[in-house]
This record gives sequence, C-alpha cells and structure tokens, in this order.
Amino acid sequence: MTKTTLFGRLLGLVALTLSLVLPAHAEDKPAVIRIAFSGAGTGGRPLGSGTTLAIAHQLGAIEKELKADNIKVVWNFLPGAGPATNEALASGLVDFAYHGDLPLIVGRSTGLKHKIIFGLGRFGATYLVVPSDSQATTLAELKGKRLGVFKGTANQLTLNRVLEKYDLNEKDFKVISMNNDTAKAALATKDIDGYLTTPFDLQARGIAKPLLEIKRDPKVTSVGTFWVTEDFEKKYPQVTQKVVTALTRATQWASDEKNRDQVFKYWAAAGATPYADFVKSWSGYTLKERNNPLLDEYYVASLNKAIDEAQRFRLIRRPVSVDGWIEPKYLNAALKELKLEGYWDQYDANGNIKK
Repeated sequence: MTKTTLFGRLLGLVALTLSLVLPAHAEDKPAVIRIAFSGAGTGGRPLGSGTTLAIAHQLGAIEKELKADNIKVVWNFLPGAGPATNEALASGLVDFAYHGDLPLIVGRSTGLKHKIIFGLGRFGATYLVVPSDSQATTLAELKGKRLGVFKGTANQLTLNRVLEKYDLNEKDFKVISMNNDTAKAALATKDIDGYLTTPFDLQARGIAKPLLEIKRDPKVTSVGTFWVTEDFEKKYPQVTQKVVTALTRATQWASDEKNRDQVFKYWAAAGATPYADFVKSWSGYTLKERNNPLLDEYYVASLNKAIDEAQRFRLIRRPVSVDGWIEPKYLNAALKELKLEGYWDQYDANGNIKK
C-alpha cells in the first residue's frame, strides 16, 4: 500500500468519525434578513405604527435575538404600503413582512409565495370623517361625492365593508386613491368629502369631524399578518423561529398595561397618527385584547371572510384558499419557550372569547 493510498484512507476514516459525532446538518445562516413594513411615518419616516412589529422595531427585539448569530436586520418602511410590499416580494427583496388583509390576499392570488406565521392586531373602532363644515349627517348624503382611500390596501376592503353595512358600494361615490398624508391634506382643502381615519386630532384642529363611528364590529375590522417567504422558511427554519420568538417577546411587552403609555408614544413617533388618537381610539380595550398574535379561530375566520369579500367586491380575480398557507408551529414553539401559553385569549369565529 502506498503512502498516498494510506493517507487517503485515514482521511476517509476521520471524515466518517466526524459524521458520526457531529449533527447531520448544521443550518446555514443568512448574513442579512430583510423585513418590510407596509407603511411608513409621515413623509416616509422610517418608523411603523399601530402594530407590535413596530414595537419590536423600536425595542430592537429581533436584532437582540439574532446578535449572537451575527445576522444583520434590515428594515424597509414602504410609503407605498401593502402593494409596495407585494412588489418587493415579487422582486425577491424581502424575507419577512407585515401586511393588511387585502394586499396579503392580492399577493397570494397572483402567485406570491409566503407563509403566515403571526397575527398583528385585531378589533378596534372604525371612523369615517368629513370636512369640518360638511352638512352631511349620514353616509347616504355623500352619494356622488369624493371619498379618499389608498386603493389596494386593507383600508379599501374596510371601506367596502362600511359602505355595504349602509347598503352602498364604491360605485355610489367618486373613490380617489391617496395615502394617509395626502388624504388628511385633502380634507383640509376640501378636495375630498370623506375618509376613514381616527378623528380626534383632525377635529381638535378644526379640519374634520366624525360622520360615523362603528364600535367593535368584527364584521368591519380586520386582522394584520406577519409572514415569511416560503423559500426563506424552508432554508432557514431556525432563524425563522428566532424571529418569531423575538416578535412574541415584544408583543408580550406591548400587551402589558404598564407599558400602555409608552406603546402609544412609540407608535405616535411615526407621525401618521397622533398620540391622543391612540389614547382615545384604544379606550375601552386592553392591550392584550387588540395586540393578540394568535392564529386562532377568529384569525382564520377573518381571513376567510376577507377572501370572500375581496372576490365579491371584485378586488381579486382568482380564488384564494387558506389551506397550507397558515403555519402556526413557530408561534406555538415561541409561546411554549417563553411560558406564554394561555397568556392571550383564544377567540371564536365571531370574535368572542372561547370558554
């Protein structure tokens, strides 16, 4: 036997021994994860608002979770909201994202591949405001007039629900697509006659007043969603778990009443919705109720309802199924690890706490 042959066999033996004592596969780690937030602060400010993902960003929760792995977290706050997030996904520029229900469904209907792994908010009141000098006293009196809405976003689906509640539809109005900043300016200049937003700051400044306030109505409100791309989840399940665990920890912080004031201050920093509007619009709700992350019966029913409505209102062309779309294992594992099982209430399909 030559020395070369003997050396080769020894190397083979070492490799075999290592394969027996080391894990069969050590998961690769990405150098960077990219998180898209469907929305941005006033003037494109790189801050989110209204969800616990925005809180996780402010707390640096995901960065802390991934620090030991030397994984950089890149946040993209998109003034183009949900439709812009879909474009980013189609271009391969995002790994995780927050979406409202309509753009989430639109993306799925066009073949975008992602897995739903976390719920981002539920319930709340819905307001429709009009310019402060409007003579309208009912929604019907606005027929033929101009309503502002950011088309393709969750607000468009909510607007359709509100209109249907009063036996109306988009065809009864001149619906103009505009973002939140533009719509508020248009209310001040009376270029639109109605818009869905919290009214309190606008009312205090004499710009607008509420025409409608719909209290907690699960048929009108929607659920927010945090998802991961199918490719990323398949390639990096351990990193996906760490992201969800960090988000769960931040959501627990944002569900603790002792942090109520700070939660609203973090959200108000984006500038899109003032602090006082959060205080007033969240009055009567616990943080735990509205910041509930569970993919429970209520979440699934709300998403199915939104899919049916998107088809009925002709906002999507192809049917969408939730089968194989929702993946709760990461959230379940995080709840177990953090000893938060049972911390948030499970809700039934009608929005009632399950007994």
